Amino acid sequence: MDSARFSYAGRNAWSGLLVGIAIAAFIDEAVFHQILHWHHFYDKSTTEVGLVSDGLFHAFSWFATVGGLFMRADLRRRHALWPMRWWGNVLIGSGGFQLYDGTIQHKAMRLHQIRYVEHVFIYDLIWNVAAALMIVIGLALVVRARVPSRVKKAGTP
Repeated sequence: MDSARFSYAGRNAWSGLLVGIAIAAFIDEAVFHQILHWHHFYDKSTTEVGLVSDGLFHAFSWFATVGGLFMRADLRRRHALWPMRWWGNVLIGSGGFQLYDGTIQHKAMRLHQIRYVEHVFIYDLIWNVAAALMIVIGLALVVRARVPSRVKKAGTP
């Protein structure tokens, strides 16, 4: 591992986190808001307000996408992209955003529910367990990327 990639480790992390947040936000917006019509970003008002909130949420996800990918392109140009660390942080960003959405926005703030049905618990459980799994897998990739190779060349002590 060359020193340039180590010196850009933080930038790899931030780029991956931004892209991960953007992916989770985009999937939430496209699938649950637009295709399935399960909820809007803000459901405590009229449908029109819900649609405006969805538009602002969608804009946020695109700003995160553009910012994260510009950082990634800069890392590649500098030969400082650390792919395993980057992908690990993509998963941490996606899972973290999803867990925040499922716990804070759905339950604490009650901005919206994942779906308005009688037994919402199963939806919440699947949503939050999937988020936790993404975080755990992402952390494993980041930790694995930090561990230096233990393979030694032949003839070295």
